[in-house]
Amino acid sequence: MAKWILLIVAILVMGHVPPGSTEFKRCWNGQGACRTFCTRQETFMHLCPDASLCCLSYSLKSSPPSKIGSV
Repeated sequence: MAKWILLIVAILVMGHVPPGSTEFKRCWNGQGACRTFCTRQETFMHLCPDASLCCLSYSLKSSPPSKIGSV
């Protein structure tokens, strides 16, 4: 019985992922996240290299990424 309780607690702890976790790849100059679906507070900007969506917060949408190294 104790093993089952421990197993259930372990599954619940592992299943909890806090918002803004680093499980997603970064995009849009490090300000966006590559995801399958964007959240309500985010908008789709372009596709990531792995064909997922680059989701960017509405507050950051107006500032495009700077081109480093362009003259």
